[in-house]
Amino acid sequence: MSKRPDYTPHSGAQGIQNALRILEGRWKLVILFQLFGGKTLRFSELERSIPGVSQKMLVQQLRQLETDGVVRRIVHAEVPPRVDYCLTDWGQSLCPALDALLLWAEAAPDDIRAQLIPSPMPAWPA
Repeated sequence: MSKRPDYTPHSGAQGIQNALRILEGRWKLVILFQLFGGKTLRFSELERSIPGVSQKMLVQQLRQLETDGVVRRIVHAEVPPRVDYCLTDWGQSLCPALDALLLWAEAAPDDIRAQLIPSPMPAWPA
């Protein structure tokens, strides 16, 4: 049961669809997990920490997250230019929800887990 009694099945589903729209994209969740914990990373650090992502795709996904108010872009007035990224407070508040979703997925019955899509992304250092 929802803690919000004003949710109907329709409005609850719509709210989840809105949240998933913000998070959809192959690299967005990986970006979020890189920035959780109050980390601020330079663009180049983010790029190195996510094997397989192209510069173009990383820029696109970061811009969408910035537009949606999840990521903050900090441009430093220096030469050469330096751009840092961190989560907004609202973006950081996603951490417990995504942790709960991860635990839920890990608890799937074995037959369901066997049907899940294996991760196409290579492992990277923690």
